[in-house]
Amino acid sequence: MKNVSPVPVRGPGDPIRFVRTAPVIFSPVDPHILYYAGSVLFKTLNGGESWTTISPDLTRAAYDVPASLGAFTSLDPEQGKHRGVIYTIAPSFRRLNLLWVGTDDGLIWVTHTGGRTWRNVTPPTLTPWSKVSIMEASHFDTLAAYAAINRFRLDDVAPHIYRTRDGGKTWTGIVEGIPSNDNVNVVREDPVRRGLLFAGTERSVYVSFDDGDHWQSLRQNLPPSSMRDLQVHDNDLVVGTHGRSIWILDDLSPLRQLAAASRATAAYLFQPAPAYRVRWNLNTDTPLPPDEPAGQNPPDGAVIDYHLAAPSAPVTLEVRDTRGRLVRRFSSADTDPVDSGLNIPDYWIRPPQRLSTAAGMHRFVWDLHYPPPPALSPNYPISAIDQDTWREPRGPVALPGRYELRLTVAGHTITRPLVVRMDPRVRATPAALAQQFAAATRLAAAMRRDYDALQAVRALRAQIQAPLTDTLAAVERPLMRLNGDLAGLLDVIDGVDAAPTTQAARAVTTLEGKLTGLLARWDAIRRRATVR
Repeated sequence: MKNVSPVPVRGPGDPIRFVRTAPVIFSPVDPHILYYAGSVLFKTLNGGESWTTISPDLTRAAYDVPASLGAFTSLDPEQGKHRGVIYTIAPSFRRLNLLWVGTDDGLIWVTHTGGRTWRNVTPPTLTPWSKVSIMEASHFDTLAAYAAINRFRLDDVAPHIYRTRDGGKTWTGIVEGIPSNDNVNVVREDPVRRGLLFAGTERSVYVSFDDGDHWQSLRQNLPPSSMRDLQVHDNDLVVGTHGRSIWILDDLSPLRQLAAASRATAAYLFQPAPAYRVRWNLNTDTPLPPDEPAGQNPPDGAVIDYHLAAPSAPVTLEVRDTRGRLVRRFSSADTDPVDSGLNIPDYWIRPPQRLSTAAGMHRFVWDLHYPPPPALSPNYPISAIDQDTWREPRGPVALPGRYELRLTVAGHTITRPLVVRMDPRVRATPAALAQQFAAATRLAAAMRRDYDALQAVRALRAQIQAPLTDTLAAVERPLMRLNGDLAGLLDVIDGVDAAPTTQAARAVTTLEGKLTGLLARWDAIRRRATVR
């Protein structure tokens, strides 16, 4: 590991001060530019091989001892007059040379020249010992920025967020809706929907839909911990806490479309984010015990959100391909499969999912698979996850591409496009995936034909007497074995993103041939039974 610090060796009396949580950030306009700060701001264009100082010392030269030091003032060798550092850097998302910085002693600066000239734009109410914890340049407006202020050291636990819309000439406090004793550590702007803001405090996360004029809780199942940073990554909100790990709110699409949904009089289907075809872990270990702390994976499929203004039934959801062919259909009236004779703990199993007919917001996940083929012996993989293990076999996995969602509520249909993308780590060609899909589809169809024939054989056997019973048993047993063979081959072919091997493709044809022969034997038996 190479040390690329702009000051590799520091000693007593060094003019540049640093803090252990020094900000370091790449320019969102030019990813070759990296900024790093102490009491001055540094910039590198070559990964830290050399640095340029692009600011003077931007901290306060002197200020009064705060009353909050109280009886400890006399014990402080510097008598409270500690020089600060640049604590946050906020490069513009739209203009290369526009940067905002905030210090941990209560100053805000801006440069429009890449650091050649700086202007102090500190709000008049921002006093010494106020820490500018996080600043955020607007994604949409070069004159707008946001600042989260921490005033713990002044015995002030009230929330403080400032917003400017005129380049720092004036600032407005925007904390309505955040409790008066919940100090703010971070504020971020959504890069997609203008006016959508997120704030992290000492106990929670808040959201604003009107550029900070009003806030409401977005905590949900988050632990009451100090939220130190927030980042919007694609369609997810990532929360960094102090001591309680990293949390992710999957798919911000509904928040970005909430205004449109609120105008819907009956039902609203949110435009879903792109779904990624990603394989889960296929390890051979059983899941951790329920009492073992563990993280939670994101939903494995397309996250589909809808809103009902009032209770409505029935609710159906269809997924169709670009030719309009049905891929999957779900209904609020669906019944759950019944598993008997389980040889695994029931806490492994993923709870059933059903479309809700109740008023309010609802989330449904399509697992990117076609309908599961009927299997005589469904099972659950040993690569299990507590409360989230799927039932096998699943249907063929959908190809990357465009699909259409059709939500029907009480006879009214709403459509939205859905994009399914391939796992970017997978190098399989579209042709290879098409071969895999074709083979898996043939196997699933064969399983259904086998299963239907087997049910018909058993129904006929229950109605007739010997000597035909032995003849029926002679075709029933091979159909049962073939169903298991087809399921096993489906697992082989559909278990990895690749074209079937030559031998696997040959096995598909072989098993289809066996099925054709068995169905011919069954058809002959059925005709004889009908004649009698």
